[in-house]
Amino acid sequence: MCKKICTLLLVVSLLVFGTSAFAAPKVIKLAHLNPQNPFDVATAAVAAVFKSELEARTGGAITVEIYPNGTLGKERETMEQVKAGITQSYIASVGGVAPFYPTIDITSMPFAYGSYEIGCALYDGPFGKEFAEDIRQKTGMRVLGFIPQGFFQFTNSQRPIKSPADMKDLKMRTMNNPLHMEFMDSLGAAATPVAWAEIYTALQTGVVDGQHNPITVINIGKLYEVQKYITLSNHMAGLYVWVLNDSFFAGLSPEEQVAVKGAATAAVLAGRGIDRIITATEKGLPTIAENMEVYTPTAEEIEQFKAAAIPAAKAFFAKTLGDEGTAWIDKYLAAIDDVKKAMME
Repeated sequence: MCKKICTLLLVVSLLVFGTSAFAAPKVIKLAHLNPQNPFDVATAAVAAVFKSELEARTGGAITVEIYPNGTLGKERETMEQVKAGITQSYIASVGGVAPFYPTIDITSMPFAYGSYEIGCALYDGPFGKEFAEDIRQKTGMRVLGFIPQGFFQFTNSQRPIKSPADMKDLKMRTMNNPLHMEFMDSLGAAATPVAWAEIYTALQTGVVDGQHNPITVINIGKLYEVQKYITLSNHMAGLYVWVLNDSFFAGLSPEEQVAVKGAATAAVLAGRGIDRIITATEKGLPTIAENMEVYTPTAEEIEQFKAAAIPAAKAFFAKTLGDEGTAWIDKYLAAIDDVKKAMME
């Protein structure tokens, strides 16, 4: 029976993908920054499920090679490889995408929304589709999926952060992203860009006092080992943007393109699910709470952060993105409002 099933699968694969089953398989090099632990890391779950799904759907006509832990280089280097077609795919942070598509920064608008469900609905809806198409046209990289990753929180080794006044003169690590640096500066901190691969040592040695990231990322990097305080501010929405070289995609057969899209959809759902599980279980906030002092700001304190950060962010976008960027901000905020209204119906 098993032999008959295997034979049937081979026949189906030949009918769908033709003689490619006998040719050398097409290879997708898929890179991401984190450890390849699919039950603990969202990007690893995306990579693992995509590999399994795509190889099964194409009968091995397309294979996926996973390169975790930034083994192909830092974010900018890896994105350049994808743009050039040397590496086919990368699961990037917003900071990794920004040098190639600055408008991506609007997704980090401070305090734009505070619900994971809103983020998923936003990027799965009309806004996400239009945004992905604009990215493809302007960069030559196709978006396979947006993976919301929770919300950014402040951590540091000096004192509890309860209001912007507590951030004065703290050296706060950011990714090499002008918006994130402007955000920290607007709160009175000294923004200090540090690569992800160097963040643990920078915090450990005092090169920087603190940083901001979603809880899952803080746990992946074990930053709780070198930080004392965390403030649950939810001040920015975290996001992974999964891209694929568009010329590579265009070179696939129609059947292979369908397989890639289907496998990507399954992988994105897996990544989102793992992120939610980690955040909601002992691998999320409980691990943080065992190692750090946790503070949840009051509504009044959050308003102080908003009063400092939102005007600065809007001025930043107007200056750096111009009229087109302003139009995208309007679309982004309007789409968030539409999602919120739909959820209340």
